Amino acid sequence: MLKTVLTCVLFGLWGELAQADVRLANIFGDHMVLQRQQAIPVWGWANAGEKVRVALHHQSSGATADAQGRWRVLLKPEAGGGPYTLVVQGANLLIVKDVVLGDVWLASGQSNMEWSVAQSDNAAAELAQSDLSRIRHVKIPKSVAFRAAQDIGVAQWKRSEAQSAGEFTAVGYFFARALLRETGVPIGIVNASWGGTNIETWISPAALATQPDLAMDSMPADAQTSRLRYAQKMEAVVQAWQHSALDGSGASSQWKKPDFDDQNWVTLKAPQYWEEQGLADFDGVVWYRRDVYLNDAQAAQAAVLELGTVDDCDETFVNGRPVGNICQWDAQRRYDLPEGLLHAGRNLIAVRVFDNGGGGGFYGDAAAMKLRLGSESIALSGTWRARVESYLDKGDPSPNDLPALLFNSMVSPLTGFPIKGVIWYQGESNVPRAQQYAQMFPLLISDWRAQWRQPHLPFYFVQLASFLPLQDNSLKGSDWAELREAQRQTLKLPQTGMVVATDVGDANSIHPLNKQAVGARLARLALKNDYGKGKIVASGPSYRSMRVRGSRVEISFSDVGRGLVLARGQAVINGFTVADESRQFLPAQARIRGNKVIVWRSGVTHPVAVRFGWVDNPQEDNLFNREGLPASPFRTDDWPGLTDGVKYKF
Repeated sequence: MLKTVLTCVLFGLWGELAQADVRLANIFGDHMVLQRQQAIPVWGWANAGEKVRVALHHQSSGATADAQGRWRVLLKPEAGGGPYTLVVQGANLLIVKDVVLGDVWLASGQSNMEWSVAQSDNAAAELAQSDLSRIRHVKIPKSVAFRAAQDIGVAQWKRSEAQSAGEFTAVGYFFARALLRETGVPIGIVNASWGGTNIETWISPAALATQPDLAMDSMPADAQTSRLRYAQKMEAVVQAWQHSALDGSGASSQWKKPDFDDQNWVTLKAPQYWEEQGLADFDGVVWYRRDVYLNDAQAAQAAVLELGTVDDCDETFVNGRPVGNICQWDAQRRYDLPEGLLHAGRNLIAVRVFDNGGGGGFYGDAAAMKLRLGSESIALSGTWRARVESYLDKGDPSPNDLPALLFNSMVSPLTGFPIKGVIWYQGESNVPRAQQYAQMFPLLISDWRAQWRQPHLPFYFVQLASFLPLQDNSLKGSDWAELREAQRQTLKLPQTGMVVATDVGDANSIHPLNKQAVGARLARLALKNDYGKGKIVASGPSYRSMRVRGSRVEISFSDVGRGLVLARGQAVINGFTVADESRQFLPAQARIRGNKVIVWRSGVTHPVAVRFGWVDNPQEDNLFNREGLPASPFRTDDWPGLTDGVKYKF
């Protein structure tokens, strides 16, 4: 309090010269964390020519607002500590309280980074012990912009406590908690994440312009042009998919009725997002219809309709009558059917699905889609007849409609705010063009380092977790495996690190709940590389090289720690496949020999390539080091993949 009073007295005469109210950039606020051991920029806006003075701890400095009203003061680096008061004097006095000096980490990506503590495993227990005032968190408001924004939206820093920590990014919180426990340094998490977003929206226009196949010169200049282009694109997508234009006559009001003729409709598989079935980037309304044939005994049973999860909203009808509706993308649909609604013979189930962004339609566990009739169940997964009713009438574009939109709005305004490093969890939305991700991900990292003017900015990321049904794994190729490989290849950039999460995934959910392990593993990377804990083993076994010895292949690994082991006390290594010149991969046997794995298969006498974990869902892979960290999926070949040549278009 005394420091605040003295600062006000110090600024008294200066205030008489000021001309208009001064304001700070929205990243500044009570309870914030400023990066220690780096120069401290403080900036904002005032009237052109207005004099502004800033004080923090034992130092102060002044500036004059330029012709656009922007001002910036650069304070000297400070050691960790606080809490302090940041005081800004212009025509008015601004006091920012409870400011600490520590380490600021930017947490960015899509929904697995946005996923909150309250949504994660053991949430109640975690929140009960979350009163950690040296962890601070700010969520950057979601917005899009066609050009670099001057400021983010209004944001609020919050200290970690039971009433607030539930809203924090779970990965970021558990990362910060592990760092705090080991170092005692206050940790600030700047959470700039948005579920369902692709990587291209997070890269700056300048960086994207270096990629000739992106055609950045065709980027629309404003929202009106963007809306027109979006409408043209959606109409073309619908026409190509269902071989006819949208029906604007209002006929969709009949689509719930059993006597409507839908024989010319196309089909969709369920559960599976419609974006993966030809409706690329489509948001809007799609109808699904399916017939179920019952005998007299079945029709007389008490019936429950279960549809699993639908992204985002459903209106469900049986034989033309509404039976339920839910508008929550991760909720299980379970509707009790009234007695007498079903009858012997044909029964129609019609579902009107509305998706407002990201993946759309039925998704998740196929076994969750069924009609329960007493003790009997009829499976509803598989093929449904489908037709588009309408596309989403958007005002502003969504993040994935155009490149750079989130960089412009949620990243660019922060690039003057010093940070310790970046943690990143994204890639699910780029799976269909995984090969190109190997180009775009390093571009983003290099771009952000240039934007922050920190060429050695640490950048740690999470490899995609296991996902999708095990029974759908195929040795003929996997776009998910290709995305994981693109992430692994990005480790060629210096000051990067990757967390492997194949052991903590969920076959039925793209959002595994064990965010504790992910955050702790990210922290191991930071502790080893940035906090002087060099003896920590921060990564699982990583492929280094291969050597063919007759009919066997010797795979060497780095990051083996205290040695290679199998998880869960198992005796057989899972996940290895081998191929000869035919390029047909087959399941292989393998055994550990020191820090190497020997791979072979009976009948493959001249092996030339080995893959590990090269499937959509590698959760059964069980090669670890003794520190409990899993080996990353990898391949030794460079043969063509499923996503070769698939490019980003807008």
